[in-house]
Amino acid sequence: SATGSGVIISEDGYILTNNHVVNTTSTSSFYEVSEANKVTVKLYNDETIYDAKIVGTDATTDLAVIKIDKTDLPAATLGDSDSIQVGEFSMAIGSPLGMDSTVTAGIISAKSRIIESDGKNYTVIQTDAAINSGNSGGALVNSEGKVIGINTLKLSGTGIEGMGFAIPINDTIDIYKQLIEHGKVLRPYIGIEGIDVTQSIAERYNLTEGVYIKAIQNSSPASETDLKAGDIIVKADGTSIKTMDELNKIKNNKNIGDNLELEVIRSGKNVKVTIKLAEQP
Repeated sequence: SATGSGVIISEDGYILTNNHVVNTTSTSSFYEVSEANKVTVKLYNDETIYDAKIVGTDATTDLAVIKIDKTDLPAATLGDSDSIQVGEFSMAIGSPLGMDSTVTAGIISAKSRIIESDGKNYTVIQTDAAINSGNSGGALVNSEGKVIGINTLKLSGTGIEGMGFAIPINDTIDIYKQLIEHGKVLRPYIGIEGIDVTQSIAERYNLTEGVYIKAIQNSSPASETDLKAGDIIVKADGTSIKTMDELNKIKNNKNIGDNLELEVIRSGKNVKVTIKLAEQP
């Protein structure tokens, strides 16, 4: 068994937390929770233990929604994470190491920090408010008590202090609404396996910087086009891209059924390919 934290997002019992709290195969030493077969919730100032249902999970954003059978709950007031400033007050709320209702304070150390964890990149708020195992899924709030982030991870080790990270609350809103409505996040996909061609790789193998298509998935949107393994994607909808993350960012701003125009380098020539995006299976 293990513990995590959460944020009440509606008065009828929906709670936002981290995916890794309730459902993960992470091998990280910091996250040791396996897939939960039962989730219970303890509310602040309430000794009742409530059984919770996992409504939906999303490994891509490390977010999940659970629900308890209770009404008239005090839903959190959400702030605007886009307007936060480096140096402003921040407070982390949660139950680290099983110590219920712990509050730690600090400042916003950085905005839009890109952190890699278990092979995924996250754009997060950095804070020096103490975040420990069990804080995951809890609220990072500002001086007005408004939630500006969901505490998610920290850097730990000898000589490391005050390196905690939270998912910006603005980035969670569309995700948790889809989890409540669909039980998952509906995302468009292309259907390729890509490798980033960095400047050093490009110089070594006489290639162009971009996304090298290693393989095309069967029965995917990409398989319905002229894309070929060995193509190097250099533009998406007219914007130059050099990494899969940049390509995915453009793709994720589109809807299922939309067209995505890619420009690729093939045998030294520029080729344009239009893909009709489908729902990610």
